[in-house]
Amino acid sequence: MSNLELYELDGCPFCAKVIDKLDELGLEYESHMVPSSKSERDEVAEVSGQRGVPVLIDAEHGVDGMAESDDIVAYLEETYGGGASGGASASA
Repeated sequence: MSNLELYELDGCPFCAKVIDKLDELGLEYESHMVPSSKSERDEVAEVSGQRGVPVLIDAEHGVDGMAESDDIVAYLEETYGGGASGGASASA
């Protein structure tokens, strides 16, 4: 079970970019659809300090309210994709 949550807006190309990466990596996430009016996005503001979307929360890794689609995509790739380190290192 994933601890990923995504605040998104239907039809948002930046949100679609993040969703494409989540799907590519086979990650489950909880979707929170937000109102189209930024002034009504109080929930987004509470978790991220701003009202834009997308916003990602990854409780398992201590990520609370990451904004900016490019940053989210890079984070997902690094944490869950090919950039993720596989297990413990062999150092002493």
